[in-house]
Amino acid sequence: MLDNLLKYNILLASNSPRRRELLGGLGISYQVASLPEIDESYPPILQGCEIPSYIAQKKADAYRSMMIKDTMLITADTIVWLDGKVYGKPVDEENAREMLRELSGCTHTVITGVAITTCEKQSVFAVESKVTFAELTDEEIDYYVTKYKPLDKAGAYGIQEWIGYIGVTGLEGSYFNVMGLPIQRLYNELKNF
Repeated sequence: MLDNLLKYNILLASNSPRRRELLGGLGISYQVASLPEIDESYPPILQGCEIPSYIAQKKADAYRSMMIKDTMLITADTIVWLDGKVYGKPVDEENAREMLRELSGCTHTVITGVAITTCEKQSVFAVESKVTFAELTDEEIDYYVTKYKPLDKAGAYGIQEWIGYIGVTGLEGSYFNVMGLPIQRLYNELKNF
């Protein structure tokens, strides 16, 4: 379907198995490029969609000097946003529990920023999805954090895991965006690239 991409060697710069699975679902050939240690800080003036877009672009910029003609690089970053506060990846299990307690009973926004980069141009976009959680008990939160170790996930949860089964009461927007890659929007961006 995406014949316009055949001339590119496509690289997904992500350590996320979920992003790999989602991109693979498009049926395009790609390779995984390991991310070097990238400083994921951002200017404090950025808000909402600006944050993951900035970080996705920053990840792409880390590769620019290594890119060669006909390489296409896809980078992404996901945050959870609630009441003007960013929830990234938790630093430890206690931080994960704190995050889930704060998200419990609330509707928050999951935002993924994506950068598609070649030597000639770059396209950066962000997608928002709203997720509503039921009131989670401390016992449920502890069970999830102990069993699933969600330290590699923004907001300390994976919607496709146990916590999503028992805790998510509503979703507005892209389910796959909440998993970490807004695949339908990415498909359209790639089709028109």
